[in-house]
Amino acid sequence: MIDVIITGGGPTGVLLASELRLHGVHVVVLEQAPEPTVQARALGLHVRSIEVMDQRGLLERFLEFGTKYPLGGFFAGIKTPTPERLDTAHPWILGIPQHITERLLTERAIELGTEIRRGVELVGLSQDDTGVTAELADGTRLSARYLVGCDGGRSTVRKLLDIGFPGEPATVEWLLGHVEVTASAAEMAAVAADVGTTLLRFGPVPYEQDVYGFVMRTEDVAEDRTVPTTFAEFTQRLREIAGTDFGAHAPRRIARFGDATRQAERYRRGRALLAGDAAHIHPPLGGQGLNLGIQDAFNLGWKLAAVINGSAPADLLDSYQAERHPVAADVLNTTRAQSLLITPEPGPQAVRRLVAELMDFDVVNRHLIEKLTGIGIRYDFGAGHELLGRRLRDMPLRRGRLYELMHGGRGLLLDQTGLLSVAGWADRVDHVVDTSEELEVPAILLRPDGYVAWVDDDQQDLITVLPKWFGAAG
Repeated sequence: MIDVIITGGGPTGVLLASELRLHGVHVVVLEQAPEPTVQARALGLHVRSIEVMDQRGLLERFLEFGTKYPLGGFFAGIKTPTPERLDTAHPWILGIPQHITERLLTERAIELGTEIRRGVELVGLSQDDTGVTAELADGTRLSARYLVGCDGGRSTVRKLLDIGFPGEPATVEWLLGHVEVTASAAEMAAVAADVGTTLLRFGPVPYEQDVYGFVMRTEDVAEDRTVPTTFAEFTQRLREIAGTDFGAHAPRRIARFGDATRQAERYRRGRALLAGDAAHIHPPLGGQGLNLGIQDAFNLGWKLAAVINGSAPADLLDSYQAERHPVAADVLNTTRAQSLLITPEPGPQAVRRLVAELMDFDVVNRHLIEKLTGIGIRYDFGAGHELLGRRLRDMPLRRGRLYELMHGGRGLLLDQTGLLSVAGWADRVDHVVDTSEELEVPAILLRPDGYVAWVDDDQQDLITVLPKWFGAAG
């Protein structure tokens, strides 16, 4: 029997599959598209997602195809310098098109033994106390112990589960294009400066050799956003705004997006769960959508694997929604704010100028950068040390570095004293005796996703925390 069916073979779905496969879970990914996409829906990875790739030994693959960019402030397009001593060993953004990210994560999932079935459409599902049955368009039925919908903002899984998706419909819309141009970079920059940045907010931006990206606000919202946007519509709007189309030709991607903002009321119903855009949608301001989905998968994977393998405490799977729902709610809040700050009306522009002034203060700039990059997240693990509930940055150890110890997706006790033990949990938690000049506590327990579950600070015994996250001793 299949352990987990994942619907949706995008980055969220295939990363989740890899996380499950690290623990021997039998996974089948169902993807409706017959072929992988070549469109770049997102253009980069933020710090927390970069750390995720490093924690699983994948970062070098991504660096081969990506470009590092300085991590300055970019809240609503307001540029500020990188704060000093940001809490990460990766203080940069990795520019990499989403289809490359998807390809690399798919390759990894397949390497680990994931079965991916393309051209498969889910049309129905049912479940009981023992499993889920997925009904496919060709009449086939597949049974699994769990099912996870990673099938995007129009999620079939979410609709079949009758999970509410409250929020706001799109009221503003933009056209996005990645096209080749004949105009020089200097000419495009001069026109953009002359037009102003309110309507040509994110363009022109270099994408790859001779290809530039443009984002332009439209005059109204399309009645049917499922109808593809044409290249003629894109160039016409570009001429209306800039007075020229810059010799645009050979389009790589033409699309429209709006400011619709919604979040699923719940991330789980019985044995079916939601992750990524199936659980939340928002405008792409700040580039958080892809990254939010990656981190959903990273949070859910080890927990669902533990449940399937019989080593999870009873409420571990409930912690997925408890931790990730507030994170997405906060992202929706910040994108709503950014959407307001890029509108051309005098009121929002006055607020934008005020926010820009506030961002000159390091504490404000740092706070907003930590929000957008995901490194400021702190899950509520209760009272305790300031590190509790936070992810731990990579740091050098006497015999290597921290993230090199996390490739297998297991828990990790980093013990600088050599006096501790994980006896009874050694099949789930690695005990590493090593030291780091950057770690100011005697020992620390990390969950498989890198978040701090326990700190040796005399407030709670290790033996009481291990069962909370890793189940009963074996």
